[in-house]
Amino acid sequence: MTRLPFFLTVLASLVVSATAQFGFFDQMFGGGGHGGHGHQQAPQNVRSDASWYQAQYEAAQCDQYLCPGTLSCVSFPHHCPCAWEQVEDKVELGEGIAVCGSKGGWSGDEFANKVEWARKGML
Repeated sequence: MTRLPFFLTVLASLVVSATAQFGFFDQMFGGGGHGGHGHQQAPQNVRSDASWYQAQYEAAQCDQYLCPGTLSCVSFPHHCPCAWEQVEDKVELGEGIAVCGSKGGWSGDEFANKVEWARKGML
């Protein structure tokens, strides 16, 4: 009779160990007990209204000027960075106004040149 409690203890520890191992592998490899393929929720599209952006804007901490396009906090509005600095150039138009536009790729100051041509009525 002393062998039965020992046998039950060993059996119980094996069952607990196996359950823990498979639970670990399910978590690690995304399984959810559905044949190794976990139920994953499809990503949701962003909202079609501006409420998410407005909430981010209202929650931003800035004691100077909060750039509306990038939510950067800067000293002056024309100091706002372009949202995509790798592919955009910023040109200051004067009176604290700056605009960002595509770098293009033909020359280093292509966007600035086009803005200047537009100012002169040549574009």
